[in-house]
Amino acid sequence: MRRFILFRFVAFWLLLSSRLYGQQFYMTDSIPRLKKSATFYGVLIFHGAATTGSFLSLNRSWYADYPRQSFHFTNDWNDWNKMDKLGHMWTAYSLARLSSASWRWSGLSPTEADLAGTVSALGYQSLIEVADGFSSHWGFSWTDFAANLAGINLYLSQQLMWKNQRVQMKVMAYKPYTYRGELSARAEQLFGNGNINRLLNDYNVQTYWLSANLNTLLSENRLPPWLGISVGYGSRLLLGRNTNQWMSRTGYEIDRSDIPRYHRFFIAPDIDLTRIKTKNRLLRSVFLVLNSFKMPAPTLEISSNGNIQWHFLLLN
Repeated sequence: MRRFILFRFVAFWLLLSSRLYGQQFYMTDSIPRLKKSATFYGVLIFHGAATTGSFLSLNRSWYADYPRQSFHFTNDWNDWNKMDKLGHMWTAYSLARLSSASWRWSGLSPTEADLAGTVSALGYQSLIEVADGFSSHWGFSWTDFAANLAGINLYLSQQLMWKNQRVQMKVMAYKPYTYRGELSARAEQLFGNGNINRLLNDYNVQTYWLSANLNTLLSENRLPPWLGISVGYGSRLLLGRNTNQWMSRTGYEIDRSDIPRYHRFFIAPDIDLTRIKTKNRLLRSVFLVLNSFKMPAPTLEISSNGNIQWHFLLLN
C-alpha cells in the first residue's frame, strides 16, 4: 500500500503535466502580466493542495497502523538489493520533471521553472522522509534521501547543461512474477493480492532503466531522433528485505536460504516518445505519460547467477 499511494501521486502528476505539455508553451514575455500572475498563483495553490492532500492520504495509509516515536535514523542501504533506492530515484526524477513542466506553464522562464520544479520535488520527498523518521516501523534514511537527490539532479543537471533530457530514467513492470508452492503465501504476505498490487509492490517484477537518446549523443548521424539505447537493472527471488528468511503468519520461522537472490542486468533499444514530432496535443500528452515507462523491446539479460538470456520482448 505504501508504494501504491506514492505511485498514484506520481501518476497524478503525470496526467496533470501531460495536459500542460499538450498545450502550446509560450515565452514568458508573450503572456499578459495579469494572466501570468493569475496562472502562477493558481499553480502555486495547486502544488500546495496536491501536496497536502496526498500527504494526508499517505499518513492514513502508511503511518496509522504503527506507533509514533521520537525522531530516529535507520540504515536500509542493503535492503531489497538496492531496488527501493532506484524506486526513490525514479520517483524524484519523475516528480522534478513533471513539476517543472507545470511551473513553466505558469509563466516562469525555463530555468526558473526547472529550479522551482526540483525544489518542489525535493521538498515533497523530504517531507516523507522526515515523517518516516517519527514512525517506529521505519526511520529517516540518509540513503533514501541521497537517492532522492540523485534523481532530482539527474533531471536538473541536464536541463542546465543541455536544456533537454538526453538521459532519462524509466521503469518497467508489465507482467507479475509467478510464485509457486509456499512462496505464493509469502508473496501475498509481502506484496498483497491481485496483479495491480504485484506490479506496484513486488521488486521481483520491476526493472529500472537509464535510457540515452542516440541522436543527441552522436554528432553527424542519420539515426531517427527518437531512437535510444538503455541499460537496466532488476532482481529476482527477493523474499525478504535482506535474506530469504521470515516469520510465517502463524509465528514460526521459515528459512529459504536455499533460494538464491540474484541481480539482473539488461541492455536494450528504446524509444523516446517525446521526440516523435506531432502537432496533435492529445498525442503529445500520451507520449509524455508513456515516456516515464520503458517500452517492451528485444533485450539481452546478464544475471549474477551466471545466466545469459535473450528476451524477444522483455515484460519484467
